[in-house]
Amino acid sequence: MVGLKPPEVPPTAAMKFVSAGVAGCIADLCTFPLDTAKVRLQIQGEVRIPRSIGTVEYRGVLGTLSTMVRMEGPRSLYSGLVAGLQRQMSFASIRIGLYDSVKQLYTPKGAESTGLAARVLAGCTTGAVAVTCAQPTDVVKVRFQANGAQPDGVRRYSGTMDAYRTIAREEGIRGLWRGTLPNIARNAIINCGELVTYDLIKDALLRAHLMTDNVPCHFVAAFGAGFCATVVASPVDVVKTRYMNAGPGQYRNVLSCFLALLMQDGLAGFYKGFIPSFLRLGSWNVVMFVSYEQLQRVAVLARPAQS
Repeated sequence: MVGLKPPEVPPTAAMKFVSAGVAGCIADLCTFPLDTAKVRLQIQGEVRIPRSIGTVEYRGVLGTLSTMVRMEGPRSLYSGLVAGLQRQMSFASIRIGLYDSVKQLYTPKGAESTGLAARVLAGCTTGAVAVTCAQPTDVVKVRFQANGAQPDGVRRYSGTMDAYRTIAREEGIRGLWRGTLPNIARNAIINCGELVTYDLIKDALLRAHLMTDNVPCHFVAAFGAGFCATVVASPVDVVKTRYMNAGPGQYRNVLSCFLALLMQDGLAGFYKGFIPSFLRLGSWNVVMFVSYEQLQRVAVLARPAQS
């Protein structure tokens, strides 16, 4: 046996909601430097307005991380972490914590098992709702992660709260929801790639009696989910990152950002930062799902002691 046993009484929706948010924060703490490296590689080579020279060039995951540490210090790897944790407490709680409840809503009454269509619809629904609620935190996180890539080295914001205020003042409230549509598309895809794939792989392993419901099973399912999510979501993720990081007037809309990337870098541009994306999303999924499963079980075990 590895990890806690599956509880006899299933966790409540509230337990899943809180466990998902905490698990998302744990995963972010472990993988945030990889996420920052991904953002830097995704915006590298971007044509800026006004044009400037002297931009730092990043090469590969380790090269990006070492360049950041050398030029900006170790703290730069965790720039935007506060906004990232704020994002997970609202974002992961909704899209992951409410997935099972929404999945049951889409499952026909009397059905022996949940079909693929219900799983996909649940993933799209919770992903879209989560993005709508957590978008401002994502915008601020991306701005901080990309900030050190500015050629003039000028810091945009003095802190997380200053970033929220400054964006709202200079770009309007709509600025805090910049890139919502590509982010909804990205996270609907990622949610299906992560949650649906994790669900299907875990169910298949358990039904075939290849593994039991423990940490190794969660690890394998989460790793597969991370890879699938990275493959399908990378193009939308690159466009989302560039559009969120853009200053006023750089792109007219999401479509112009998409076309600018396509004209400048071709189809390969949509997979910029793929390796750090996979390293980050794969490792994030493993840490998150393993933590999520165990936190739910801890919550169920702790419940009788509190009553």
